[in-house]
Amino acid sequence: MGRTYFVEESIGQYLSDLSTQPKPYVTGLLIGQCSPQRDYVIRAVRTPPKEEQKEESISSPRLASVDEEWITTHASQVSRMLPGGILVLGVFIIATPELSKDTQNTLRRSSAKPADWKYQSALSASWSTLYCTVNVNIHIPLLTTSPNHDLEKNTKNGLNRWSKQIEDGVFLINGQVKGDDAELLEGQKKLRGNTQPSPQFSDVKVLTQLSQGSSHRSTATVQVCSGSINLKGAVKCRAYIHNNKPKVKEAIQALKRDIINTLSDRCEILFEDMIINEGPHKKNLEKEYHVLPQRLFVPVAGSSVMLSDYKFGDEATGEIQERFVEMLDQSVRAEDIHIAEEISTVDICPVTDNVDDTQEKKLTKATLLMKLQQNMGVVIAAAVAVFASIFSFNYFSD
Repeated sequence: MGRTYFVEESIGQYLSDLSTQPKPYVTGLLIGQCSPQRDYVIRAVRTPPKEEQKEESISSPRLASVDEEWITTHASQVSRMLPGGILVLGVFIIATPELSKDTQNTLRRSSAKPADWKYQSALSASWSTLYCTVNVNIHIPLLTTSPNHDLEKNTKNGLNRWSKQIEDGVFLINGQVKGDDAELLEGQKKLRGNTQPSPQFSDVKVLTQLSQGSSHRSTATVQVCSGSINLKGAVKCRAYIHNNKPKVKEAIQALKRDIINTLSDRCEILFEDMIINEGPHKKNLEKEYHVLPQRLFVPVAGSSVMLSDYKFGDEATGEIQERFVEMLDQSVRAEDIHIAEEISTVDICPVTDNVDDTQEKKLTKATLLMKLQQNMGVVIAAAVAVFASIFSFNYFSD
Protein backbone atom coordinates (compact mmCIF):
# COMPACT_ATOMS: atom_id res chain seq x y z
CA MET A 1 0.00 0.00 0.00
CA GLY A 2 1.31 3.47 -0.87
CA ARG A 3 1.33 6.64 1.19
CA THR A 4 -1.86 8.29 2.36
CA TYR A 5 -2.69 11.66 0.83
CA PHE A 6 -5.25 13.89 2.51
CA VAL A 7 -6.70 16.09 -0.21
CA GLU A 8 -8.64 19.34 0.02
CA GLU A 9 -12.25 18.57 -0.88
CA SER A 10 -12.50 21.33 -3.51
CA ILE A 11 -9.72 19.67 -5.56
CA GLY A 12 -12.09 16.88 -6.53
CA GLN A 13 -14.42 19.37 -8.20
CA TYR A 14 -11.48 21.10 -9.90
CA LEU A 15 -10.23 17.83 -11.42
CA SER A 16 -13.78 16.93 -12.47
CA ASP A 17 -14.10 20.26 -14.30
CA LEU A 18 -10.82 19.64 -16.12
CA SER A 19 -12.07 16.26 -17.33
CA THR A 20 -14.98 17.93 -19.15
CA GLN A 21 -12.70 20.07 -21.33
CA PRO A 22 -12.58 19.19 -25.05
CA LYS A 23 -9.02 17.84 -24.84
CA PRO A 24 -7.75 14.26 -25.06
CA TYR A 25 -5.72 14.75 -21.89
CA VAL A 26 -4.79 17.39 -19.29
CA THR A 27 -1.64 17.45 -17.17
CA GLY A 28 -0.93 19.43 -14.05
CA LEU A 29 0.81 19.71 -10.69
CA LEU A 30 -0.19 18.65 -7.19
CA ILE A 31 0.84 21.14 -4.49
CA GLY A 32 0.99 20.48 -0.77
CA GLN A 33 3.19 19.29 2.07
CA CYS A 34 5.04 16.11 2.96
CA SER A 35 5.30 15.06 6.59
CA PRO A 36 6.65 11.92 8.29
CA GLN A 37 3.11 10.76 9.09
CA ARG A 38 1.08 11.74 6.01
CA ASP A 39 0.99 14.03 2.98
CA TYR A 40 -1.42 16.87 2.28
CA VAL A 41 -2.60 18.17 -1.10
CA ILE A 42 -4.07 21.69 -0.98
CA ARG A 43 -3.95 22.67 -4.67
CA ALA A 44 -4.09 21.09 -8.12
CA VAL A 45 -2.94 23.29 -11.00
CA ARG A 46 -3.27 22.45 -14.69
CA THR A 47 -0.25 22.92 -16.97
CA PRO A 48 -0.63 26.13 -19.01
CA PRO A 49 -0.73 25.40 -22.76
CA LYS A 50 1.95 26.66 -25.09
CA GLU A 51 0.84 28.91 -27.93
CA GLU A 52 1.48 26.20 -30.51
CA GLN A 53 -0.28 23.59 -28.35
CA LYS A 54 -3.56 25.49 -28.31
CA GLU A 55 -4.21 24.51 -31.92
CA GLU A 56 -2.66 21.03 -31.76
CA SER A 57 -4.33 19.81 -28.57
CA ILE A 58 -7.36 18.35 -30.33
CA SER A 59 -5.41 16.95 -33.27
CA SER A 60 -2.86 15.08 -31.05
CA PRO A 61 -4.86 12.28 -29.43
CA ARG A 62 -1.86 10.39 -28.01
CA LEU A 63 0.09 10.90 -24.80
CA ALA A 64 3.33 10.66 -26.77
CA SER A 65 2.94 14.37 -27.45
CA VAL A 66 3.18 15.26 -23.74
CA ASP A 67 5.88 17.91 -23.39
CA GLU A 68 7.80 16.81 -20.29
CA GLU A 69 10.21 19.76 -20.53
CA TRP A 70 7.31 22.23 -20.50
CA ILE A 71 5.80 20.52 -17.44
CA THR A 72 9.17 20.71 -15.68
CA THR A 73 9.50 24.40 -16.53
CA HIS A 74 6.03 25.05 -15.13
CA ALA A 75 6.92 23.19 -11.93
CA SER A 76 10.08 25.29 -11.56
CA GLN A 77 8.16 28.54 -11.97
CA VAL A 78 5.44 27.45 -9.55
CA SER A 79 8.04 26.47 -6.94
CA ARG A 80 9.14 30.12 -6.78
CA MET A 81 5.58 31.09 -5.85
CA LEU A 82 5.28 28.68 -2.91
CA PRO A 83 6.14 29.70 0.67
CA GLY A 84 8.12 27.55 3.06
CA GLY A 85 6.64 24.13 3.78
CA ILE A 86 4.56 24.03 0.58
CA LEU A 87 6.02 22.01 -2.30
CA VAL A 88 5.24 20.57 -5.70
CA LEU A 89 4.41 16.99 -4.69
CA GLY A 90 3.93 15.50 -8.14
CA VAL A 91 2.00 15.59 -11.40
CA PHE A 92 -1.40 14.33 -12.54
CA ILE A 93 -2.82 13.23 -15.90
CA ILE A 94 -6.50 13.28 -16.81
CA ALA A 95 -7.19 11.41 -20.05
CA THR A 96 -10.15 10.17 -22.05
CA PRO A 97 -11.10 6.47 -21.85
CA GLU A 98 -9.53 5.94 -25.30
CA LEU A 99 -6.14 6.92 -23.82
CA SER A 100 -6.39 4.89 -20.62
CA LYS A 101 -3.89 2.32 -21.90
CA ASP A 102 -1.42 5.05 -22.91
CA THR A 103 -1.86 6.64 -19.48
CA GLN A 104 -0.96 3.41 -17.71
CA ASN A 105 2.11 2.96 -19.89
CA THR A 106 3.19 6.54 -19.17
CA LEU A 107 2.83 6.02 -15.43
CA ARG A 108 4.80 2.76 -15.59
CA ARG A 109 7.75 4.66 -17.10
CA SER A 110 7.68 7.08 -14.18
CA SER A 111 8.36 6.51 -10.50
CA ALA A 112 4.67 6.79 -9.61
CA LYS A 113 3.41 4.53 -6.82
CA PRO A 114 -0.13 3.66 -5.69
CA ALA A 115 -1.51 6.09 -3.13
CA ASP A 116 -4.42 6.16 -0.72
CA TRP A 117 -6.33 9.29 -1.80
CA LYS A 118 -8.70 10.69 0.86
CA TYR A 119 -10.72 13.89 0.52
CA GLN A 120 -11.04 16.03 3.62
CA SER A 121 -13.04 19.18 4.28
CA ALA A 122 -11.52 22.28 5.95
CA LEU A 123 -8.03 20.95 5.25
CA SER A 124 -6.79 24.33 3.99
CA ALA A 125 -7.65 26.02 7.31
CA SER A 126 -5.61 23.61 9.45
CA TRP A 127 -2.21 25.29 9.18
CA SER A 128 0.23 27.00 11.52
CA THR A 129 2.06 30.03 10.17
CA LEU A 130 5.61 31.09 11.05
CA TYR A 131 6.59 34.70 10.32
CA CYS A 132 10.11 36.02 10.13
CA THR A 133 11.98 39.15 8.98
CA VAL A 134 15.64 38.64 8.07
CA ASN A 135 17.96 41.61 7.71
CA VAL A 136 20.37 40.90 4.87
CA ASN A 137 23.77 42.52 4.43
CA ILE A 138 25.89 40.17 2.33
CA HIS A 139 29.28 41.22 0.93
CA ILE A 140 30.48 39.01 -1.94
CA PRO A 141 34.03 39.63 -3.28
CA LEU A 142 34.71 39.29 -7.01
CA LEU A 143 38.12 37.71 -7.49
CA THR A 144 40.35 38.98 -10.26
CA THR A 145 40.80 35.38 -11.42
CA SER A 146 37.09 35.04 -12.26
CA PRO A 147 35.49 36.62 -15.34
CA ASN A 148 34.01 40.02 -14.61
CA HIS A 149 30.75 39.25 -16.36
CA ASP A 150 30.12 36.04 -14.40
CA LEU A 151 28.17 37.86 -11.70
CA GLU A 152 25.49 35.20 -11.32
CA LYS A 153 27.98 32.45 -10.48
CA ASN A 154 29.77 34.64 -7.93
CA THR A 155 26.45 35.62 -6.36
CA LYS A 156 25.40 31.97 -6.02
CA ASN A 157 28.71 31.13 -4.33
CA GLY A 158 28.22 34.02 -1.90
CA LEU A 159 24.64 32.98 -1.17
CA ASN A 160 25.81 29.43 -0.46
CA ARG A 161 28.12 30.74 2.27
CA TRP A 162 25.29 32.87 3.69
CA SER A 163 22.91 29.88 3.56
CA LYS A 164 25.31 27.96 5.79
CA GLN A 165 24.92 30.69 8.42
CA ILE A 166 21.13 30.38 8.22
CA GLU A 167 21.31 26.59 8.53
CA ASP A 168 23.52 26.89 11.64
CA GLY A 169 21.48 29.73 13.16
CA VAL A 170 19.39 29.71 16.32
CA PHE A 171 15.63 30.21 15.85
CA LEU A 172 13.59 31.82 18.62
CA ILE A 173 9.89 30.93 18.40
CA ASN A 174 7.83 33.60 20.14
CA GLY A 175 11.00 34.59 22.00
CA GLN A 176 11.85 31.06 23.18
CA VAL A 177 14.34 28.39 22.18
CA LYS A 178 12.51 25.07 21.81
CA GLY A 179 13.88 21.59 21.40
CA ASP A 180 13.76 19.95 17.98
CA ASP A 181 11.39 17.20 19.10
CA ALA A 182 9.09 19.51 21.06
CA GLU A 183 5.61 20.15 19.69
CA LEU A 184 5.33 23.47 17.89
CA LEU A 185 1.91 24.26 19.36
CA GLU A 186 2.81 23.24 22.91
CA GLY A 187 1.57 25.84 25.38
CA GLN A 188 -0.75 27.58 22.92
CA LYS A 189 -4.32 27.79 24.20
CA LYS A 190 -7.24 26.46 22.18
CA LEU A 191 -10.66 28.07 22.21
CA ARG A 192 -13.03 26.09 24.45
CA GLY A 193 -15.82 24.40 22.53
CA ASN A 194 -14.22 25.15 19.16
CA THR A 195 -14.14 21.88 17.23
CA GLN A 196 -13.05 23.48 13.94
CA PRO A 197 -9.30 23.71 13.31
CA SER A 198 -8.00 27.24 13.67
CA PRO A 199 -4.78 28.70 12.29
CA GLN A 200 -1.93 29.30 14.74
CA PHE A 201 0.71 32.01 14.33
CA SER A 202 4.31 32.14 15.54
CA ASP A 203 6.78 35.01 15.36
CA VAL A 204 10.33 33.80 14.73
CA LYS A 205 13.65 35.57 15.14
CA VAL A 206 16.84 34.24 13.56
CA LEU A 207 20.20 34.55 15.33
CA THR A 208 23.17 33.77 13.10
CA GLN A 209 26.76 33.41 14.23
CA LEU A 210 27.50 37.07 13.46
CA SER A 211 24.51 38.34 15.45
CA GLN A 212 25.22 35.99 18.37
CA GLY A 213 28.92 36.81 18.59
CA SER A 214 31.53 34.09 18.47
CA SER A 215 34.31 33.06 20.82
CA HIS A 216 35.96 30.94 18.14
CA ARG A 217 38.98 32.22 16.34
CA SER A 218 38.60 33.00 12.68
CA THR A 219 41.28 33.16 10.02
CA ALA A 220 41.41 36.14 7.68
CA THR A 221 41.99 35.41 4.00
CA VAL A 222 43.63 38.00 1.74
CA GLN A 223 42.40 37.84 -1.86
CA VAL A 224 42.98 40.10 -4.84
CA CYS A 225 39.57 41.28 -6.03
CA SER A 226 38.30 43.24 -8.99
CA GLY A 227 35.17 44.37 -7.16
CA SER A 228 32.34 43.24 -4.91
CA ILE A 229 28.61 42.57 -4.81
CA ASN A 230 26.59 43.84 -1.86
CA LEU A 231 23.09 42.53 -1.09
CA LYS A 232 21.18 44.70 1.37
CA GLY A 233 17.65 44.79 2.67
CA ALA A 234 15.07 43.15 4.93
CA VAL A 235 13.23 40.14 3.50
CA LYS A 236 9.88 38.90 4.75
CA CYS A 237 9.64 35.14 5.10
CA ARG A 238 6.95 32.73 6.16
CA ALA A 239 6.34 29.02 6.36
CA TYR A 240 3.31 26.79 6.86
CA ILE A 241 3.09 23.53 8.76
CA HIS A 242 -0.01 21.37 9.21
CA ASN A 243 -1.57 21.38 12.68
CA ASN A 244 -1.42 17.60 13.06
CA LYS A 245 1.07 17.59 16.00
CA PRO A 246 3.88 19.39 14.15
CA LYS A 247 7.39 19.18 15.56
CA VAL A 248 9.60 22.22 16.02
CA LYS A 249 12.32 20.80 13.76
CA GLU A 250 9.82 20.36 10.90
CA ALA A 251 8.60 23.95 11.23
CA ILE A 252 12.10 25.42 11.49
CA GLN A 253 13.29 23.45 8.47
CA ALA A 254 10.36 24.77 6.42
CA LEU A 255 11.20 28.35 7.46
CA LYS A 256 14.91 27.85 6.65
CA ARG A 257 13.99 26.73 3.15
CA ASP A 258 11.86 29.84 2.65
CA ILE A 259 14.58 32.21 3.91
CA ILE A 260 17.20 30.70 1.64
CA ASN A 261 14.93 30.24 -1.38
CA THR A 262 13.36 33.70 -1.35
CA LEU A 263 16.73 35.46 -1.67
CA SER A 264 18.09 32.96 -4.18
CA ASP A 265 14.93 33.09 -6.31
CA ARG A 266 14.80 36.87 -6.54
CA CYS A 267 18.51 37.03 -7.46
CA GLU A 268 17.79 34.56 -10.28
CA ILE A 269 14.84 36.69 -11.40
CA LEU A 270 17.06 39.80 -11.39
CA PHE A 271 19.78 38.15 -13.50
CA GLU A 272 17.18 36.78 -15.91
CA ASP A 273 15.85 40.32 -16.30
CA MET A 274 19.40 41.67 -16.83
CA ILE A 275 20.05 39.08 -19.56
CA ILE A 276 16.83 40.07 -21.34
CA ASN A 277 17.60 43.79 -21.17
CA GLU A 278 21.41 43.82 -21.46
CA GLY A 279 22.30 40.57 -23.20
CA PRO A 280 23.92 37.39 -21.87
CA HIS A 281 27.52 38.67 -21.99
CA LYS A 282 28.98 41.65 -20.28
CA LYS A 283 32.52 42.61 -21.16
CA ASN A 284 33.36 45.13 -18.46
CA LEU A 285 32.54 45.24 -14.78
CA GLU A 286 30.84 48.58 -14.12
CA LYS A 287 29.46 50.17 -11.00
CA GLU A 288 25.76 49.33 -10.92
CA TYR A 289 22.81 49.65 -8.60
CA HIS A 290 19.93 47.18 -8.95
CA VAL A 291 16.69 46.77 -7.03
CA LEU A 292 15.69 43.22 -6.21
CA PRO A 293 12.07 42.29 -6.95
CA GLN A 294 9.80 42.75 -3.95
CA ARG A 295 7.92 39.88 -2.41
CA LEU A 296 4.14 39.83 -2.33
CA PHE A 297 1.58 37.45 -0.89
CA VAL A 298 -1.87 36.43 -2.15
CA PRO A 299 -4.39 34.39 -0.12
CA VAL A 300 -5.74 31.06 -1.31
CA ALA A 301 -9.55 31.13 -1.31
CA GLY A 302 -10.90 29.46 1.82
CA SER A 303 -7.44 28.84 3.25
CA SER A 304 -5.05 30.33 5.78
CA VAL A 305 -2.16 29.56 3.38
CA MET A 306 -0.88 32.41 1.21
CA LEU A 307 0.95 32.02 -2.08
CA SER A 308 3.93 34.18 -3.01
CA ASP A 309 5.31 36.03 -6.00
CA TYR A 310 7.81 38.77 -6.87
CA LYS A 311 7.40 42.07 -8.69
CA PHE A 312 9.69 44.79 -10.00
CA GLY A 313 8.79 48.38 -9.27
CA ASP A 314 7.55 49.09 -12.80
CA GLU A 315 5.28 46.02 -12.99
CA ALA A 316 1.58 46.78 -13.11
CA THR A 317 -0.99 44.98 -10.96
CA GLY A 318 -2.54 43.51 -14.10
CA GLU A 319 0.71 41.70 -14.94
CA ILE A 320 0.74 40.05 -11.52
CA GLN A 321 -2.88 38.99 -11.91
CA GLU A 322 -2.16 37.48 -15.33
CA ARG A 323 0.80 35.54 -13.92
CA PHE A 324 -1.33 33.96 -11.18
CA VAL A 325 -3.92 32.90 -13.75
CA GLU A 326 -1.28 31.43 -16.05
CA MET A 327 0.92 29.71 -13.45
CA LEU A 328 -1.59 28.75 -10.73
CA ASP A 329 -4.93 28.95 -12.55
CA GLN A 330 -6.17 31.37 -9.89
CA SER A 331 -7.85 34.73 -10.37
CA VAL A 332 -6.63 37.38 -7.93
CA ARG A 333 -8.30 40.64 -6.93
CA ALA A 334 -6.08 43.72 -6.90
CA GLU A 335 -6.96 44.46 -3.27
CA ASP A 336 -5.77 40.98 -2.23
CA ILE A 337 -2.20 41.55 -3.47
CA HIS A 338 -0.12 42.43 -0.42
CA ILE A 339 3.39 43.85 -0.90
CA ALA A 340 5.21 42.49 2.12
CA GLU A 341 8.48 44.43 2.23
CA GLU A 342 10.49 47.50 1.39
CA ILE A 343 13.07 47.68 -1.39
CA SER A 344 16.16 45.44 -1.24
CA THR A 345 19.18 46.27 -3.39
CA VAL A 346 22.17 44.78 -5.16
CA ASP A 347 25.23 47.02 -5.49
CA ILE A 348 28.02 46.04 -7.89
CA CYS A 349 31.19 47.94 -6.98
CA PRO A 350 34.27 47.46 -9.19
CA VAL A 351 37.80 48.32 -8.07
CA THR A 352 39.14 51.05 -10.37
CA ASP A 353 42.63 50.68 -11.80
CA ASN A 354 43.37 54.42 -12.17
CA VAL A 355 43.80 56.51 -9.06
CA ASP A 356 42.69 60.10 -9.49
CA ASP A 357 44.43 63.20 -8.14
CA THR A 358 42.26 63.37 -5.03
CA GLN A 359 43.12 59.79 -4.11
CA GLU A 360 46.82 60.49 -4.74
CA LYS A 361 46.69 63.51 -2.44
CA LYS A 362 44.98 61.44 0.24
CA LEU A 363 47.60 58.74 -0.19
CA THR A 364 50.44 61.30 0.06
CA LYS A 365 48.98 62.82 3.22
CA ALA A 366 48.54 59.39 4.75
CA THR A 367 52.14 58.48 3.92
CA LEU A 368 53.50 61.71 5.44
CA LEU A 369 51.41 61.23 8.54
CA MET A 370 52.65 57.66 8.92
CA LYS A 371 56.27 58.78 8.57
CA LEU A 372 55.70 61.58 11.06
CA GLN A 373 54.28 59.12 13.57
CA GLN A 374 57.23 56.77 13.03
CA ASN A 375 59.76 59.59 13.58
CA MET A 376 57.87 61.24 16.44
CA GLY A 377 60.08 59.54 19.01
CA VAL A 378 63.22 60.85 17.39
CA VAL A 379 61.80 64.37 17.21
CA ILE A 380 60.82 64.33 20.89
CA ALA A 381 64.22 62.98 21.94
CA ALA A 382 66.02 65.70 19.97
CA ALA A 383 63.83 68.39 21.53
CA VAL A 384 64.56 67.08 25.05
CA ALA A 385 68.29 67.03 24.32
CA VAL A 386 68.28 70.66 23.09
CA PHE A 387 66.26 71.79 26.11
CA ALA A 388 68.67 69.99 28.47
CA SER A 389 71.73 71.56 26.88
CA ILE A 390 70.21 75.07 27.17
CA PHE A 391 69.31 74.46 30.81
CA SER A 392 72.80 73.18 31.69
CA PHE A 393 74.47 76.16 29.93
CA ASN A 394 72.42 78.65 31.92
CA TYR A 395 73.09 76.78 35.18
CA PHE A 396 76.87 76.77 34.83
CA SER A 397 76.84 80.40 33.72
CA ASP A 398 75.15 81.40 36.99
